[in-house]
Amino acid sequence: MEEDLVYILTLYPTRTITEKKYIKALAKIIIIIIVSLFANLSTQAQNTQLAKLKYSGGGDWYVSPTALTNVIKFTNENLGTNINPKYATIEPNNKEIFNYPFIFLTGHGNVVFSDNDAENLRNYLLAGGFLFINDSYGMDKFIRSQIKKIFPELELVEIPFSHPVYNQKYKFNKGLPKIHEHDGLPPKGLGIVYKGKLVLFYAYESDIGDGWEDPSIHNDPEELRILALQMGASLISYAFTSGFEQ
Repeated sequence: MEEDLVYILTLYPTRTITEKKYIKALAKIIIIIIVSLFANLSTQAQNTQLAKLKYSGGGDWYVSPTALTNVIKFTNENLGTNINPKYATIEPNNKEIFNYPFIFLTGHGNVVFSDNDAENLRNYLLAGGFLFINDSYGMDKFIRSQIKKIFPELELVEIPFSHPVYNQKYKFNKGLPKIHEHDGLPPKGLGIVYKGKLVLFYAYESDIGDGWEDPSIHNDPEELRILALQMGASLISYAFTSGFEQ
């Protein structure tokens, strides 16, 4: 690259050795600027990070520790994203939550949001953030009232199969895949829609979050695990590309 720049610069007439040295020095400076620019762009792209929600109430928010890592890896490899491979852990009342475009909440038990938690989560979602809630079994009887605390004026509705969240690169014509049996009920994708945008998605009787984990943890059939990862990539893709209606 340096030789090419020197050649281009020397097309202009030069009269002294000093000028030639100046041209070579200038070429090196240009190369340094270009390399630094690309390095900075790469670093900025890697700064896109997802987070796991550390909630109160006694539920096991920490369950499925490999889930986000694996779905990030799958999304980067198959959708061409450049998400930071390491996810963060964030509490719902932390103002830093606005740094993460996608938040993952999972567990089996009780979830409690304080008034400050609910207000901060609401502001985060209304600012364009996305919350994915995965009932890993046993959360349903607790989480619905907490969702209502965030959006008292909106209803948790079943998301139609025609919705864009099911129609990203991967198509889910029948909605959420069934990863774990739980109570044997059909899986449901429920959500909160604000100004035409799905801001909160709740996976009930599906457990795609467990499907994201390392294969050795649940020994799920590989085809189910791939479906779970594809659905996760679709959620991330939707979260990154959707916007509010004007």
